[in-house]
Amino acid sequence: MVSLSTNDLKNGMALQLSEGLFTVIEFQHVKPGKGGAFVRTKLKNVRTKGVLEKTFRADEKVEQALIDKSQMQYLYRDGNQIVFMDNDTYDQLSVDVDSLSEVTSYLKEGDSVSLQRYGTEIIGVELPAAVDLIVADTEPGIQGDRVSGAKKPATLETGLIIQVPLFVNPGDKVKVDTRSGEYLTRS
Repeated sequence: MVSLSTNDLKNGMALQLSEGLFTVIEFQHVKPGKGGAFVRTKLKNVRTKGVLEKTFRADEKVEQALIDKSQMQYLYRDGNQIVFMDNDTYDQLSVDVDSLSEVTSYLKEGDSVSLQRYGTEIIGVELPAAVDLIVADTEPGIQGDRVSGAKKPATLETGLIIQVPLFVNPGDKVKVDTRSGEYLTRS
């Protein structure tokens, strides 16, 4: 681990603190009229996703956590495990489905993602901003169903259920925002 000064903090930086592993969301250097300077931070826990506000003295030392990112391809699901292959070394890695949370709703075989690792632990997955998925099941659209803004539920090929416009039919390919889980467009 690398020890660094709180004066060198940047957004997105990972820190290993006594409370756990955090990433910096916001930071602000404050120099009051009296007393010593300090750094006010907002930190996000990597494992629990909780937010912590913490104040450090200026020039206090903290441990920077080194996060490895590697491009991986989703190969297949094996029971409660998802198997990825490293795009550079072709090594395969089995990851517990529970550690990936809602990310699995956007993954289909052959997709590439960026896996974030701290030591041997998988701490995150970076998906593309949007993915194309096929509608597996929804009520068929009826001619004239063009009510502005009306939506209906649709089950996608990964099992994800989203709200889509009335004109979307089973078998259509739709673009889904991976950050919000919302329908973007028919592709």
